[in-house]
Amino acid sequence: MNYHLVAFESSYGLSSQLPESDLPEIVFSGRSNVGKSSMLNKLFNRKQLARVSAVPGKTATINFFKVEGVRFADLPGYGYAKVSKGEKKRWSELIGGYFAQDRNIQMVFQLIDMRHPPTADDLQMVNFLIDHELPFVVILTKKDKLSASQQKGRLAALQKELPCADQILMIPFSAEKGDGVEQVKEVIAELEADFA
Repeated sequence: MNYHLVAFESSYGLSSQLPESDLPEIVFSGRSNVGKSSMLNKLFNRKQLARVSAVPGKTATINFFKVEGVRFADLPGYGYAKVSKGEKKRWSELIGGYFAQDRNIQMVFQLIDMRHPPTADDLQMVNFLIDHELPFVVILTKKDKLSASQQKGRLAALQKELPCADQILMIPFSAEKGDGVEQVKEVIAELEADFA
């Protein structure tokens, strides 16, 4: 896959607006401010492909990007407290509605902040992916904010904190330094072999 050929395709705020799933889809999910936009920008080596914001909860739509017959879906971040109840309900409907549709989901990259134990929302999402038998990989973001020994400690703790941790591929990731980018691309390359 030539990551330089990525193009923003479209953006939707309601699940009823979502287009038909006519291409393999790779999904990015995670709580607000976990680093989804930063990860997408690093993966595609573009500064402003996905808008990065210091304000959590800024991505309130599902944003689709397309590369060579594969669609990347950037879901809105969940779990941000300072959002109105109505907005939370819309987000929940949008994310739930996306997964409830008959979509050609090939992989979900579930982002979790490596510095902290998974939140209740993170655990709910991981359990949802397991229960619905959706293929997923956990991306542990903000790796560069921890020392090597802290990283080791967090990886050990995650074995107890995440359900079925011994069966989940976890990739420590740094959008700052690019750690983990090649591993993510390897996962995508394996999927691509199945698309062909």
